[in-house]
Parts: sequence; C-alpha cells; structure tokens
Amino acid sequence: MSAVANDSRKRSKKRYVAGHHNKRWKGSRELEVGMQGILITCNMNERKCTAEAFNLLNEYADKLFGPEKLQDHNGSSSEEEEADEEDVDVALKKEVAQLQASGAKQERRFQALESGANNVIFIKTQNLESDKLVHHILSDLHTTKKKKSRVILRMLPVTGTCKAFQDDMVKYLTTFLEPWFKTPNCATYQIAFKARNSSHNKRDEIIKSIAGLVGKLNPKNKVDLTNPELTIIVEVIKAVCCISVVKDYTLYRKYNVQEVVKEDTPKPDVTTGKTDVNAAEPKEKHDTEETKNEETKGEEDSDKSVPQDKEVDKGEGDGE
Repeated sequence: MSAVANDSRKRSKKRYVAGHHNKRWKGSRELEVGMQGILITCNMNERKCTAEAFNLLNEYADKLFGPEKLQDHNGSSSEEEEADEEDVDVALKKEVAQLQASGAKQERRFQALESGANNVIFIKTQNLESDKLVHHILSDLHTTKKKKSRVILRMLPVTGTCKAFQDDMVKYLTTFLEPWFKTPNCATYQIAFKARNSSHNKRDEIIKSIAGLVGKLNPKNKVDLTNPELTIIVEVIKAVCCISVVKDYTLYRKYNVQEVVKEDTPKPDVTTGKTDVNAAEPKEKHDTEETKNEETKGEEDSDKSVPQDKEVDKGEGDGE
C-alpha cells in the first residue's frame, strides 16, 4: 500500500517538474520587444513552415551576405602555443575568457521563436538586414516565377519592435520613420496594419495617428493606396508591435511568396480597344449599307413577283 502511494507521489512530482521546465523553455523562446527578424505566416503547418523558412532564408542569405561563420572557441592559435612565454597572469585571464565564451550559448544567424499567434512563426535574425533579405527573395521569385515553398504564405521583415500601445508606438515611430520620411526625404506611402490576439488597439485610430506623424515629418509625404513607393507594415501580436518600411509591397503581392510566382495577368489596353472600335466603325457602316441595299433589292423583287403580299410583309416587319 505504501509502495503504491510512493510511486504515485513520484509520478506526480515528475509531471510537475516536467511541466514547469517546458513552460520556462517556451517562455524564453518567444517574440519580445527589442528583437529583429522576419514574421512568416503559414497555413496550419508551423513545423513544416519553419523548415521551409530555414532552407529559403539560408539559401538567399548565403548569396547575399556569404556563408554563416560560426566562432570556434576550441581551436588553438599560435599565441596560445606560446603561452608559456607570456606572463602567467595574462595567460590565466585569457584561459578564463575562453572558458566563459565556450560556455555561453552561441546565437545563430536565424532562430525560430514562438510568435504568440497561430499560423505565424517568428524568425529572429542576427547581424543581417532582414528587409534587404526578404526583398531579395521576393525579387528573385518574381523574376524567375519558380516556386520554392509549399506552406509559407507571407514573409514580412521586422526591423523594429516596441510595446503594442498607441502612445509607445507613436513615440517609437517618431524616430524610426525619420530615414524614409523626414525632410528632405519624402515618398508616397500606405500603412498596412494588422493585430493578432490584441483587442486594445483600434485599427483606424492607429493608422490615423501614424499618418499624422508621417505628415509632420514632411508635409510632402502623400498617401497612395494604389501604387505607393513605400509601405509601413505594422503587425501587432499580443503586447509586441513589429514594424518595418518596405518597397514594392504591391508589386510583390503583399510579400506573398505563393502569389508572387504566379504569372501576371495582362491588363486590357484601353487605347488599343478604342482604336479597334474606331477602325471597326467604317467596316460596320459599310456592312450596314450593304445589308440595307440587299433588303431594298429583296423588297423590290418581292414586289414584282408577289405584289398582293406587300402589306402583309410590311406588317410583319413592324412587329419585329
């Protein structure tokens, strides 16, 4: 009886410790204020989306920035081989520094974190420009029309983050937007705002406050919802606001990697259409005149052959 009780206590303790450990591990790998990276949306399969994202990002990052260089703390150098020729205190300090560096966790170029929303993953970036990388990927996909992913939908760079409250956002954006919109710089722009798992931010109020801020930076900045030069992306997830300023947002189908590889549908040429209509008018007029001549000739022949049916034929024609 006592053995059964001891086993149950052990199992319950083990479950408690495991659950507590998992909670701490997950919390340490979530999107937080101060991070930079890439928000990636997918369709129901976050695990496969993460794998595709790593493959795609590493492929283009190697081309754009070169292969990832990992620091090797275990390697020895010529200076270490000559350590006995150095002062003992200097050699000891160097060894302690190497041990601390090897014990510390080395951050990789791309790290997958919990975003805080379903069907959205966050790839934290280290020592690279995420907006430049994402634009390079979409530019290549748009040119080659080669599909390189199945579950990834949109890739949105995050070059700045702040707390997801209106006052904090306006304060942060006042400085963040200066490189693109402060005098003498100016551009046409639009604001793409979306909030997930956050109910305290009203879309219209946020957009209006950001637009007012951009207007203060330079009155020449104008809103263009059709084909803007720049797009201010504002993605709110829980208590974190992710921000970036991108170009070619409309051309690259709102940074959707599935849509950007599709062939562009040619728009009808209005000028050509008018020309064709004008060119067709003389032909249509000529055809109409020929038809009238044929009808007149037919009526004359009918009158000659059957003069008594003339009124009947006329009545049927009026009815039509």
